[in-house]
Amino acid sequence: MAASPVFANDELVKMSQNPKDWVIPAGNYASQRYSALKQINAENVKNLTPAWTFSTGVLRGHEGGPLIIGDIMYVHTPFPNIVYALDLNHEGKIIWKYEPKQDPNVIPVMCCDTVNRGVAYGNGMIFLHQADTTLVALDAKTGAVKWQTKDGDPSKGATGTSAPLVVKNEVLVGVSGGEFGVRGYVTAYDIATGKQKWRGYSMGPDSDTLIDPEKTTALGKPVGKDSSLATWQGDQWKIGGGDTWGWFSYDPELNLIYYGSGNPSTWNPVQRPGDNKWSMTIWARDADTGMAKWVYQMTPHDQWDYDGVNEMILSDQKFDGKDRKLLTHFDRNGFGYTLDRTNGELLVAQKYDPAVNWATKVDMDKSSKTYGRPEVVAKYAPGSAGEDVNYKGVCPAALGSKDEQPAAYSPLTQLFYVPTNHVCMDYEPFRVTYTAGQPYVGATLSMFPPAGQSNMGNFIAWNNEKGKIVWSDPEQFSVWSGALATAGDVVFYGTLEGYLKAVDAKTGKELYKFKTPSGIIGNVTAYEHDGKEYIAVLSGVGGWAGIGLAAGLTKPTDGLGAVGGYAALSSYTSLGGTLTVFALPH
Repeated sequence: MAASPVFANDELVKMSQNPKDWVIPAGNYASQRYSALKQINAENVKNLTPAWTFSTGVLRGHEGGPLIIGDIMYVHTPFPNIVYALDLNHEGKIIWKYEPKQDPNVIPVMCCDTVNRGVAYGNGMIFLHQADTTLVALDAKTGAVKWQTKDGDPSKGATGTSAPLVVKNEVLVGVSGGEFGVRGYVTAYDIATGKQKWRGYSMGPDSDTLIDPEKTTALGKPVGKDSSLATWQGDQWKIGGGDTWGWFSYDPELNLIYYGSGNPSTWNPVQRPGDNKWSMTIWARDADTGMAKWVYQMTPHDQWDYDGVNEMILSDQKFDGKDRKLLTHFDRNGFGYTLDRTNGELLVAQKYDPAVNWATKVDMDKSSKTYGRPEVVAKYAPGSAGEDVNYKGVCPAALGSKDEQPAAYSPLTQLFYVPTNHVCMDYEPFRVTYTAGQPYVGATLSMFPPAGQSNMGNFIAWNNEKGKIVWSDPEQFSVWSGALATAGDVVFYGTLEGYLKAVDAKTGKELYKFKTPSGIIGNVTAYEHDGKEYIAVLSGVGGWAGIGLAAGLTKPTDGLGAVGGYAALSSYTSLGGTLTVFALPH
């Protein structure tokens, strides 16, 4: 992506263009998870071998991945959120270790395992968003704390699981807690002091959401005054969810930040009539002020827990023969969206898993009153026939056709490589009362593969102009690992059983696999050191799909329905916490 010194953190923009390093959690500001390295390619990847490993000393789910800055690798862990600085010149020797002291009472209010999706770098500091919502700035060379600030209140259910993003001279963080009625927001903190610069909520009055009723648009039209309040009953918006625990992207030329908001609270839709704006929404905000330029709500009045937090992948491509600045998003709801990121124009909305049945399509007729809305199938819409009714065979399940595990994009093939879930559910909503700090869910779920099928995941290649699957590789379990595309025409991903896999970027043909010590829910990373290309990935089963193993749960409906669906996983892997680094033989 083009960049200029007047935009963004000048140092970080320049560093992210050096493929030897990996300085932003998603690889670059466009969240493409693409490496221009090509020493490892489709011809020789079959020779890949483990070069070295590192134990993090922590069990439970290891999401995210390391940062590599020069000769130092920064590795993070789930709770208690240890950060290690490893010396790549001396066999990964530990330079420093930071282990925060946190109240363990935060663990029970982390809905879907004690995960953390990574650290960020900027201005000589490493930024960690701790489980207890503390944002801490560490000296990158020594690990000394430069400043720290509290972003939320864990006693009311707010937690921190997301990777921060450094933009210009600020650090962005979101918040988790939709299952506890936490009202979501994104906050920008001053990179030098930790002082809050702005905060934009997902719902509430315009002064809270940083929406201009005349200038902020949705599908090309001004949203109007207090557009969020008009879609909630009374004060429900104050405990309305819409949390922001996913990924951030940034376009330096437009100076816009892109991210998604999550599910409205409670999971029982009968208790919150209306569209529940602006949950389930793609946001484009001005980086300096936080003001919303445009919004697009993908799943109005969410009845399925289809959080909209998945990454926004930015690309400059031809669309209908014209050069466009695009945003591609693979939503939990099973639709792959392509939008013009300058103005939020909806260009494509198509299913990226054939099993999706909760909606027939998204209305793409610009003259229609329902333009941009999904056409919902009533029998698969929990709450449509009331509470305490079990709505059966809904696809996808609540964890979506894809959850937070980020996809990759290759500018060489112009394809998107998407780790997906192929899972359906039964969903029974029930009445629930809000109590601060207590679960505010209101639904019982069970999960299983689509009827007549046994695979619970696919790894797919997607064409974002046509809205079509180019190829699809089935997997026994959900693919809960972040993908990596490389200039060597190889795409990497991990499996819940623990395999690192390499496939041909053009055909999807499997070229290599190696079983690591535990299931992989981490994101694959590439870097170069001393002229040699390396592939690194964290293994450590957990996350929502692996919560049964991670937390020792056995009741099928526990883990918000995931325990029963993934019960067989315990036959293939066990808990762990290991970084495995691969390279070609000397």
